[in-house]
Amino acid sequence: MTPAIIAFVVLLFIGAPVAVVMAMSGLAGGFAMGGERMLGIIADRMFSGVSGFLLIAVPYFIFTAELMNQGGLTHKLIAFNNALFGRVRGSLSHVNISVSVFFAGLTGAAVTDTVAIGKIMIPEMKKQGYDAEYAAAVTACSSIIGPIIPPSVVMVVYATLLRDISVIDLFAGGIIPGLLMALALLGVSFFLAWKRNYPKQAPTPFKAAIIALLVALPAMVVPLIILGGILSGLTTITEASGFAAVYAIVIGVVFYRNLTWRKIWDALVTTVRFSGVVFFLLATSAVLGWFVTRSGIAREAASMITTFSDVAFVQLMLVCLLLLVIGTVMDVLPALVVIAPVLVPAMIQLGFDPLHFAILMIVVLNISNVTPPVGMTLMTAARIAEVPYERAIVASLPFYVSFLVVIVLLAAFPALSTWIPSLL
Repeated sequence: MTPAIIAFVVLLFIGAPVAVVMAMSGLAGGFAMGGERMLGIIADRMFSGVSGFLLIAVPYFIFTAELMNQGGLTHKLIAFNNALFGRVRGSLSHVNISVSVFFAGLTGAAVTDTVAIGKIMIPEMKKQGYDAEYAAAVTACSSIIGPIIPPSVVMVVYATLLRDISVIDLFAGGIIPGLLMALALLGVSFFLAWKRNYPKQAPTPFKAAIIALLVALPAMVVPLIILGGILSGLTTITEASGFAAVYAIVIGVVFYRNLTWRKIWDALVTTVRFSGVVFFLLATSAVLGWFVTRSGIAREAASMITTFSDVAFVQLMLVCLLLLVIGTVMDVLPALVVIAPVLVPAMIQLGFDPLHFAILMIVVLNISNVTPPVGMTLMTAARIAEVPYERAIVASLPFYVSFLVVIVLLAAFPALSTWIPSLL
């Protein structure tokens, strides 16, 4: 075990890519356990880590999200949500959050949401008198709902790493936590809008609101295609993701008529690049996961958790704190593939519900996406808003506190994560 830990720490410290860190750590540990004969097993583990049929859905989901971005869907969703909140004080702040909820059902990626929504909403909010750092903060914090409300690339990756939970249960389990996070953000947004006297817009005429709804409706059907097909049992995850990609092309070319062959090609290029990163991470995480299983690290982790407290809720809070700390230095997917093979078996051994802990882990790691110093979504939004990262961090604190409240609620009430899956 020692060679693997040394390799992991040294490579991570010198700034090696996370995939390389996991591969070399697993290689060092495997070689220490069985010498050269383990090398063939490690190669087999890397292949099996990316050979699952379920993983075909990953590039399809990414492709669908890119098609929606290239097709200008963001403008339609913003127009519709603006019709809902236009007359309320701080309307653009609320629209920013509600658009992210709709977008979450289309993309499933936080940074994608930040870029797509931020490039439109942040300049408009600044123009209407909102603080630039506040516009960046609300955009970044609402965007992390994307990987929690299904479909979610993170959940597909989790189901591939830990095969004791189906991706259907993960999708269903993320609905209530995602909506709960949106309500928490809206609560903070309404309070700050009232306290700071943010502007409101003129009411949208009823006819214009109906037109905005009809224009956005074809795009809003995408989540129904994905979730409806999966949860009803009519399609598999992979089939639903393929149908969604085809539907996105059809509405972009035929209905909205702004999806050109060039834009489709750009979406394909982005899909290949991002999918390559995801699959490389999965291949190398399979090596590390195999070593963790063989070495008994999970049992030691479970014993370490029990030394701090025997109370289940306290144990969950300590683990959530650990995940937030890890998330400060690593992005969501790398953190997930590194820590999940160790932590999940340990928590199951302690008696926690696998689905409850899976949803809690995904929520906490995504919240770490706005936790400095890494905080990719917050950093991206700050760049779009053209404000120092430090000012965006300060502006995000009220939203961050609301997220911490959501974490406590999810840890204290497992039914928030398990109720909808239990209905299936």
